[in-house]
Amino acid sequence: MQDFIANIDNLSHKYSKDWAIRNISFNIAKKGILGLLGSNGAGKSTTMNILCGVINQTDGSAYIDGINVRENPVEAKKLIGFLPQKAPLHLELTVDEYLIHCAHLRSIPSKKVTEALEIAKQKCGISHFSKRVLKNLSGGYQQRVGLAQAIIHNPKLVVLDEPTNGLDPNQIIEVRKLIKEIAKDRAVILSTHILSEVQATCDDIVMIEHGQIVFKDTLHAFNNYIEPSSLIMEFELLPNLEQIRDEHGVIDVEVVHHNKVKVEFQPETQITKKLIHASVQNGWSLLEIYLEKTSLDSVFAQLSNKTKGNQESSNYLNTP
Repeated sequence: MQDFIANIDNLSHKYSKDWAIRNISFNIAKKGILGLLGSNGAGKSTTMNILCGVINQTDGSAYIDGINVRENPVEAKKLIGFLPQKAPLHLELTVDEYLIHCAHLRSIPSKKVTEALEIAKQKCGISHFSKRVLKNLSGGYQQRVGLAQAIIHNPKLVVLDEPTNGLDPNQIIEVRKLIKEIAKDRAVILSTHILSEVQATCDDIVMIEHGQIVFKDTLHAFNNYIEPSSLIMEFELLPNLEQIRDEHGVIDVEVVHHNKVKVEFQPETQITKKLIHASVQNGWSLLEIYLEKTSLDSVFAQLSNKTKGNQESSNYLNTP
C-alpha cells in the first residue's frame, strides 16, 4: 500500500453563498509531483490555501503527515513549503539576507541557518547570486529564490501555485528542471491552468472544474484517457475535400489555412494510417499530418462527458 504525505478528504468551501469547491478528495504521495490542473476559478487556489492553512474549510479535512491542518495548523505548516503565484520577495534585500530572514521565520535554529541557507541555494542554483539585490535579478532567478524560500526548512511537502507564470520559454524549462530535482526527495503539488505544464512536469494529475474533481490518476492514464479527435493535414495542393470526407472514420473536414485542413474523426479508427494510405492512392501530395493539440476546454468537455456516462465504473472519481 502506497504511503502518502497528505490526505484531502471531502474538502468543501463556501465564499458567502457560493461553493468554491465541493467534496474534493485526493492523496499526495511522499515523493514526486502531483499536478492540480484546472481553468481559472476552478477551485485550485482555494484547495491549496486550505491545505497550507491559509483559510479554514467549510467542511471536510486535510492532513499533512497525519496532522490535521485545521486542528494543529502550526505543526502542519512546519512540514509545508509554499510558493504562491507571486513570490513573496523583499526586493530591497540581497538573496542571502532574504533567505536568512525566511529561515528565521521558519524557526530554524540559529546554528543551523547557514547550513540550511547553503543547501537551499545550491539546490536552486543561486549560490553565485548570494550578494545580489533581489530587484536586480531576472524573473527566472527571482522565481528560483522563491523556490529556495519554500524548501529552506526541508519540508516534506512543497506547494507551488503557477510556478512558471510570466516566465519566458527558457526560464520555464529551467524552473521545470528545478522542480523535478526538488521532487526527488519530497512531495510537490503544482497548481496550473496550463495543460502542457502538467504533461511536461507531473507524475500524477488531479483535475478540477467548477469546484469538483473530474479526473484523478497518473499522467500516463491521463494521456491514454484523453483521446485526440482532430488532426491537421497540409498539402502541396489542396485536394478535393469530399475525397477526405469519404474516408471511413472521418466526421468532417474544413480548410484552416491555405493548403491546410482540419480533419475531425471518430476515435479508435487508425485514422492517420488510413489518410496517409489514401493520400498515396489519390496523389494528394501530402506534406505533413499531425494530431491537433487538445485544448484544456476540450479536455474538460471530454472528461465531463465520459464521467457523466460512466460514473459507476469510473476509476478516476473514486478515492484510491
